[in-house]
Amino acid sequence: MKIVSKDEAISFIRAHTQRASTPLLPEIELHLATEITPLWQATEAEIAASALPPPYWAFAWVGGQALARHVLDHPAVVRGKRVLDFAAGSGVVGIAAAMAGAAQVEASEIDAFAAAAIELNAAANGVTLLPRVEDLTTGVIGTWEVVLAGDVCYERPMAAHVVTWLSRLADSGTEVLLGDPGRAYLPERGLRELARYTVPTTRELEDNERREVGIFRLVGS
Repeated sequence: MKIVSKDEAISFIRAHTQRASTPLLPEIELHLATEITPLWQATEAEIAASALPPPYWAFAWVGGQALARHVLDHPAVVRGKRVLDFAAGSGVVGIAAAMAGAAQVEASEIDAFAAAAIELNAAANGVTLLPRVEDLTTGVIGTWEVVLAGDVCYERPMAAHVVTWLSRLADSGTEVLLGDPGRAYLPERGLRELARYTVPTTRELEDNERREVGIFRLVGS
């Protein structure tokens, strides 16, 4: 397996993305892909040997955008608290938490390219995130007071595994918030809806140019 260095990952990200904001989050700049297909092809050609996941970190997914907007609009959710941005992707939710006054923000990913993107995006917005490149769902509980997760219910095996772990955190007293546009595997129970946002997007990523996204508190078992 090819080992990709942090410098190689950063060079790849800079070569295949541009800094931009989204309409819902004009306060935040991210390194985003301007076109989906070329980046996917470049990823397959250049880093497939590393067995890394697809470049989800290069797109502003609607669940993460809405959750970031919610945090910015309701800073008391994270202010002064230890926060985890779970399955962080671009790190947009963690960036919002840091901007809203969180005491510390960790951003977890299993993809070294995502970790590099998170660092680049955090620096672009003048905040600090602490990337964790590991699968936290294998038993880690941590000392977070708030866990934020955007768009994690799009695949059945992942959603079941992740929600079980997040429910354990909620049962232990951690505030767990999900941002989700009604993905197929969002749990039908154990959620309390807090807010709803209309998120502009593209048909390259979604089935509509706007998606309604709910912000949910996971109430555990």
